[in-house]
Amino acid sequence: MLGGARGDTVCGMRILITGASGHIGGVLATRLRDEHVIRGVDLSPPPADVSDATGGDFVVGDCSDPAVAHRVVDGVDAVVHLAGIATETDLPAILSTHVETTAALLDAMVSHGVARMVYASSNHAVGMTPRCTLLTDDVPPRPDTFYGVGKVAAEALLALYADRFGISSVAMRIGSFLERPETRRGLSTWLSYEDCTRMIRAALTADVDGVTAIYGISNNTDAWWDLEPGRALGYHPRDDAAAFADSIPTRPEDDIEGARVGGPFATKEFHVPPFSEAP
Repeated sequence: MLGGARGDTVCGMRILITGASGHIGGVLATRLRDEHVIRGVDLSPPPADVSDATGGDFVVGDCSDPAVAHRVVDGVDAVVHLAGIATETDLPAILSTHVETTAALLDAMVSHGVARMVYASSNHAVGMTPRCTLLTDDVPPRPDTFYGVGKVAAEALLALYADRFGISSVAMRIGSFLERPETRRGLSTWLSYEDCTRMIRAALTADVDGVTAIYGISNNTDAWWDLEPGRALGYHPRDDAAAFADSIPTRPEDDIEGARVGGPFATKEFHVPPFSEAP
């Protein structure tokens, strides 16, 4: 079991971060360590700062394996599920890393009485949606890639386990998680490190019934996506990509990347065969 305190710091919740060695996982583990007790799991060993943030409570393993899922979920209060391939690839790999991991973790949560999952979904779950004035959280699924399909399927699992077992979840449809925006599209879709941390804090503690989808972006002046569902949960982003606007050049790709929610993922460049080996 995880403890309730580390050193002189009284910690709040006992949190499992899956994909803790990855980009988002590392950022969150190091920022939440003084508020909560963190356990990590990843296929890769943790970098030094993540290992330190977890106090060595880190499992190297595949959380699509039910045995691993049960091991890492046992003793926590909530799961922040970030594990999964973070780009487009063949369909079996997507189903394994996004759908099977989510199912294994949710099943373990039922067994161990854990009632909250915060899930790293993606804008690519609705990526083929044409860009509009302000994208709301009630648009139907319209994935732009197999990666997006995986996120849609994982969100469906969250709904199933909410209805059957009462697990409440927040699906964060994350935009462009970067230290700073890098493209003109990013001026609308950027999610800063600090705002991502604020979003996780809110998602862990908000009063949620069933599954709530929110858009994971900062308080961008040129935001394309509606922040009100997140604000309703207590997520109040502070950073604005407009602060970087003068340093981001205009490119020929900007128009096509701005035509649909998923940006470049919605273009033919990201088309891959569903199976890596042709018959």
